[in-house]
Amino acid sequence: MFKWLSKQERAWVLYDLAESPYTITVMATVMGMYFLTSAETAIGDIVVANAYWAFGTAAAIISIGLLAPIIGTLTGYIGKKKLVFNLFVGLAVLATAGIAVVPEHMWLGLLFMYILSLIGYSGANKIYNAFLVDVSPNERMNRVSTFAFGVGYLGCIPPFLVSIAPILLIELELISMSMVTAYRIAFLITAVWWIVLTIPMFRHVNQKYGAPMEPQYVRKSFVSVWLTLKEICRHKSVLLFLLAFFLYSDGLNSIVSLATAYGMTIGIGQVDLLLVLLVMQFVAGPCAIAYGRLADKFGTKVMISFGIGTYIVVCLIGLLMSPARDVRFLTNLFWVLAMLIGTAQGGLQALSRAYFGKIVPKEKSNEFFGFYNVFGRLASIIGTTLFGAISLWTGQAHFGIAAIAILFVLAAIIFKFVPDDKAISLEEKQSSISA
Repeated sequence: MFKWLSKQERAWVLYDLAESPYTITVMATVMGMYFLTSAETAIGDIVVANAYWAFGTAAAIISIGLLAPIIGTLTGYIGKKKLVFNLFVGLAVLATAGIAVVPEHMWLGLLFMYILSLIGYSGANKIYNAFLVDVSPNERMNRVSTFAFGVGYLGCIPPFLVSIAPILLIELELISMSMVTAYRIAFLITAVWWIVLTIPMFRHVNQKYGAPMEPQYVRKSFVSVWLTLKEICRHKSVLLFLLAFFLYSDGLNSIVSLATAYGMTIGIGQVDLLLVLLVMQFVAGPCAIAYGRLADKFGTKVMISFGIGTYIVVCLIGLLMSPARDVRFLTNLFWVLAMLIGTAQGGLQALSRAYFGKIVPKEKSNEFFGFYNVFGRLASIIGTTLFGAISLWTGQAHFGIAAIAILFVLAAIIFKFVPDDKAISLEEKQSSISA
């Protein structure tokens, strides 16, 4: 399966496999359950606890969003990209393991460790995305990027199964173990898996594009952020794409971060939530790879538009999920939502970074990817804050999910005006022939 990849591409793809268990185990399932259980016990209101979860996620997003342009500029210097990547991976792994150490009644401490882990994950992931231009040429980016997402989705299933097995067995009353211990085992498995499978990335992936080191590079990096922003404004296609990406990534990341907490808030049981999200991985993996193949046939722009449309449908279905409805109906509808998300999530994210890698100037890819990551993560504060505020105001979490549809609609409108990637590829071929 990996034979068609170069050694550098293979190592890059394996990092997607390394960090994927964090997204499903910590971000999407177990951490949300653990925090809501702890916070609800202390606060006495699950809707308020859910709002705190949303606001904590927003705090992490703000932090990494503010750091992202600086990260992009610093990693633009030869020899710095790998160093900063290693630091963020270290923070993420240590904080994930650290969640298992915090006493279960200290819900604010749990939230703080989660915020640190999310900052580390997001920072490392931004640099990982920027490494795509170092490991793969333009004509292979769609396939390599979507293949990485597919491997990540399918390959994370074994560690996820091992992580949630104790939780499921406890829920089914087949073993006698405290639920807190089961949660902690999941966090430790995730941390160990992450660091071990990142070793090929540490060893084989190196920075290919970048500028030579300069004196006072830290100060100059701040100046460079402003210069990069001005440069982006001169590239209309890049600017329009970033605006659309800002909006649909906000909605996508918000839904991923809030999914489990939202499910528990409307009354869906832990076993159902874990099974739904497990099956979603089987759907998401092949669909991410299929998005890459379909993008080669129909165009990256067409498939990204299709993914945005899928999420609009998801949000509108969410409006029907009032806690007053029958639990069986809500559970079935949650299955429908999860399967729809599974068809679009990986493909939309993978094609976005591939499309962006095609339209940016290669010599400025690190700086431009810094802003790509700002627009992709800082934007998420809108969805999570919107969800938290509307949930507190109305006392109904499903209104918060439905409101996120606004972000996808605006993204779809703006995305109509970005250039078609097939036209970009044709121009590059003509330029190559002329040269």
